[in-house]
Amino acid sequence: MIRAFALALQLLTRLPVPASSGPPRPEELGLSVLFFPVVGLLIGALLAGLHTALWLVDPGVLAALVLAAWVLLTGGLHLDGLADTADAWIGGQGDRDRTLAIMKDPRSGPVAIVAVVLVLLTKFAALQALLAGDARIPLLLAPVLGRAVILLLLLTMPYIRPDGLGAPYANHLPRLSCSLLVLLVAVATVAFLEWQGGVLLAVLGLGLVGLRHGLLARLGGTTGDTLGAACELAETVALLAPTLLTG
Repeated sequence: MIRAFALALQLLTRLPVPASSGPPRPEELGLSVLFFPVVGLLIGALLAGLHTALWLVDPGVLAALVLAAWVLLTGGLHLDGLADTADAWIGGQGDRDRTLAIMKDPRSGPVAIVAVVLVLLTKFAALQALLAGDARIPLLLAPVLGRAVILLLLLTMPYIRPDGLGAPYANHLPRLSCSLLVLLVAVATVAFLEWQGGVLLAVLGLGLVGLRHGLLARLGGTTGDTLGAACELAETVALLAPTLLTG
């Protein structure tokens, strides 16, 4: 379990992780998926701690610092997936093979840049509004919910790149444990945010249904890039919802 957690931490963050004695087995990679929301909770705790330490700072400045720390902690991993997905979705023009080919291209086009800027701008605006008060709960939950969405997509969709980075994670997924963990995250969201949590879960659920439908129609499943894009979009919704619901 400790090795699986270390593998999840190594994949999803830029936090220092002790070097392992040997390459991970596919089963260990699959088990590490179970710790994705746990890593999200750790990221959220660090962001909430930054909020607590700098609570006297102007909300706009604090929002910029929190967002910068967020990106640095993750190494922009999911932003990269968002950029690749946006480029491929528009450039692919509805063709599956063309979409997948563009997704593998390391270069970023204008659509990718616009998508990343819009997501970061929206996160910044939501953070600025939230950080005017006590934003610790949204900061804790947003990274957890983003990674819970990754679990849901892996549980309900095929991973379509057999030689891709995410293949061993998807093929050796502990399905029952991951399903129970997603349920636990949903219960915790409602427990912490009450009726706002219920609305947030409903919005995320509808968005996930739409995303899943689009991915199945275009690609027949999911990839590592689309999982990253889903995480970024879920985090953005998790920050926007309490902002909008509290006026």
